[in-house]
Amino acid sequence: MRAMSNLPPAPEFGSAPQYPIESVDNALRVVLLLGEHPSLRLTDVSKYLGVASSTAHRLLAMLQYRGYVRQDAATRSYVPGPTLDSLAFGLLRRLDARDRARPVLERLNNDLGETVHLGRLEGNEVHFIDSIESDRALRVANRLGRSMPAHCTSTGKALLAMLTDDELHLLYPDERLIQLTPHSLGTRTELLDAVRTIRSRGFATSKEESEEGVASLAVALASTRSPRLAVNASLPLSRMSSATEQDILTRLVAAAEEIDHLLL
Repeated sequence: MRAMSNLPPAPEFGSAPQYPIESVDNALRVVLLLGEHPSLRLTDVSKYLGVASSTAHRLLAMLQYRGYVRQDAATRSYVPGPTLDSLAFGLLRRLDARDRARPVLERLNNDLGETVHLGRLEGNEVHFIDSIESDRALRVANRLGRSMPAHCTSTGKALLAMLTDDELHLLYPDERLIQLTPHSLGTRTELLDAVRTIRSRGFATSKEESEEGVASLAVALASTRSPRLAVNASLPLSRMSSATEQDILTRLVAAAEEIDHLLL
């Protein structure tokens, strides 16, 4: 273990804030310090921050209250708490999701012959973290790296249906919604009605709601851990029939279940 005096200063990004809050900065520095040491003593934190032991104790007490640290009963030292573990797991899962899901998406793309996407919910937008385009002449372009209003896409609506109505009201405080096409949902009331239907049947559809001439289906992964993910198949509206929709849905459900299992 490196001595506290030999540790580099906490990283800085950009200019310092105009009105810095020292207590917040010190708490964040303690969290960073836990990345360098498996455990911390009260005296370690006090010396590293250059504050009195009583101040260090108050900082650690607040971090412990929020689950960022916990105190080992035997050694009385501080170690990462459940909140920090959860954050780390969520970040790793976010980075790992695309790689683990890729073989499933490749198989889905091959079986359907249509463009497929993997998306995650970020606020009231859906961000497409992977996409494999159809090789047909008439096809839907991939949306890799794009973010779109969640309520305008089947992927986004499938993910929004995983939230409670109260959470949806927080994401959409206004009744009027942005529309990408004349077919997009235009009000929060319409969105709430749509997500209730999605919850009952387990999948979301879109017919020209994000792009003229495009139809899609999406199924959200059952897991509610971060990040929330959904898998989607998109195709020209002219190729969508009742039989095609049922085939796509069957394969999407299977793909979502497989990806969900891979991310456990």
